[in-house]
Amino acid sequence: MSVVDPGLEAPSAAPVLRWKNWLASTLVVVPACALYSVAPYNRAPLVALHAVGPWAFTGRDFLFAAAALYVLALALYLLREAAPAESKSLRFWRLLPHLVRAGLSAHWPVVSRDDRVALLATLLKMFYGPLMALSLLGYSAGLVAHGQGLVAELGTGEAFRALFDRHGFWFLMRLFLVADVLCFTVGYLVELPRLDNRIRSVDPTWLGWAAALLCYPPLNHVSGAILGSQVSDFPQFDGPTVHLVLNGLLLALMAGYASTSVALGFKASNLTHRGIVSRGPYALVRHPAYVFKNLAWWLASVPMVSVAFTQSLFDGVQAVASVIGWTMLYVLRALTEEDHLRSVDGDYAAYAAKVRYRFVPGLV
Repeated sequence: MSVVDPGLEAPSAAPVLRWKNWLASTLVVVPACALYSVAPYNRAPLVALHAVGPWAFTGRDFLFAAAALYVLALALYLLREAAPAESKSLRFWRLLPHLVRAGLSAHWPVVSRDDRVALLATLLKMFYGPLMALSLLGYSAGLVAHGQGLVAELGTGEAFRALFDRHGFWFLMRLFLVADVLCFTVGYLVELPRLDNRIRSVDPTWLGWAAALLCYPPLNHVSGAILGSQVSDFPQFDGPTVHLVLNGLLLALMAGYASTSVALGFKASNLTHRGIVSRGPYALVRHPAYVFKNLAWWLASVPMVSVAFTQSLFDGVQAVASVIGWTMLYVLRALTEEDHLRSVDGDYAAYAAKVRYRFVPGLV
């Protein structure tokens, strides 16, 4: 999965190490996809049927085809690498038996920083790689479908509100999500010197991992059960003008959210330190992605909160508490991320001194 760890091997050992790295990565990719494909909470995207020209395939077909392409591309890359170093995947498999035996004996060994990064980075990629790949497929399919629908209905005299509700909103939403997920998919799966996205550190804390994973399946089902998750992806507002204006604002917020991922580029990934990004939205506040996402969440929650208050005061307060709860989860993510980044080197402290505010310029 990674071919950029420091350290050089003797030329005579290079071919052997190349194929060890390749085999180790293959033994990460294939089990990760296999486990993902049998998990019950992934059934919907895995069985969803897609068509490209005369070819029809399921999400599961795409996942394994993407894995095969990734393994092939990695082999071609390794063949060209003059001075390979031990990859994170190879180090992961080398350390795993020792850790299993240590765990069974309840005597945990002292793990070096580089070994810890290799272990956690590999686990991170095993979890997020299949998730991001299938999400990218789903959003891309939706983008194409709504784009085709939009083109087909543009000249039919369809009312703007109907066209917006049926295709316009969803086309733009999928466009922004494709841009976001594409950056993260490449960020998780590719680690190259020319991209300057080497994983320097992975958050080693339980709290940091919990805060991040509670926002993704399957643990987001637990979060949803506790915090509530009734907010619609496409909120409906009373009055055509209000409906269009507020959903236009929602799309603008999602465009801002996508711009934060584009600013991160191929350094985009959760729980990692891959170098500090201070361009684009990150020149204004330190956590612009969470700001845009929560503002969009708040706006989308307005109809849900309004309806809840018409039912009872308790339901209304519960709906507001749900919104606050999700917001606080993202605040926790921001705080744990900062703690991790500050612990690695002085780069984040220098960035924080330059960009003083986490969420709102001049306020907090």
